[in-house]
Amino acid sequence: MSQSPSHSLIDTIMDTMVPVHPDGYKFLIPAGIIAVFLWFMLPFSFIAYLALAVSIYIAYFFRDPPRVTPLREGLVISPADGRVSSIERMMPPAELGLGSDERVRISIFLSVFDVHINRAPVAGRITKSVYVPGAFLNAALDKASEENERRSIVISTAAGQDIACVQIAGLIARRIVTFVKEGAPIGTGERFGLIRFGSRVDVFLPPGHGCLVAVGQRAVGGETVLADLKSTEAERESRVV
Repeated sequence: MSQSPSHSLIDTIMDTMVPVHPDGYKFLIPAGIIAVFLWFMLPFSFIAYLALAVSIYIAYFFRDPPRVTPLREGLVISPADGRVSSIERMMPPAELGLGSDERVRISIFLSVFDVHINRAPVAGRITKSVYVPGAFLNAALDKASEENERRSIVISTAAGQDIACVQIAGLIARRIVTFVKEGAPIGTGERFGLIRFGSRVDVFLPPGHGCLVAVGQRAVGGETVLADLKSTEAERESRVV
């Protein structure tokens, strides 16, 4: 019977450390320099503590934890961390070029405390990537899907199904970042972008398919199953307990 390797206190602490996404260093490094300077010039002052708190929050906001992604064909995985704020059947935005058939739209609201790295819900090829300028309304509002600044991508799977992800800027979020280009292949759970400082992500399922999550549920990007395109299971009922 083999023995498990020893796990020291330092190992435990290191296991809880979450890496910062490279995009965050352009904010974290200047904030850190300012914090160090203020601590040198004004040690233990309010402004020095404030600069330190800002630096810590930036590192926290841009954290990029590893995720364990289910890879079975047909599963649609959450592209973002956050609360499922709405589930509706509606026509997709015209810029997606997905026709006029109604689709289930799952909206996930990201607060300023959620992980903001966005991950691909399915594997396939990015057949469309469209940026639409707009307003910066509260991302939790339904009209934010049509009026706010957004970046939309459509992923076509090997089975010929199109799933759309729409990154929507919010009241505080003012910058949508997308790492992938139109025509590029992408795997399930791969990072495709982020939205800085609060936002929302909409997912449009293929016509005729329902979801397996409920409004109010917490979703984990790269892990939570939103839908199963190979299943005939009806949409699940839920309750808050």
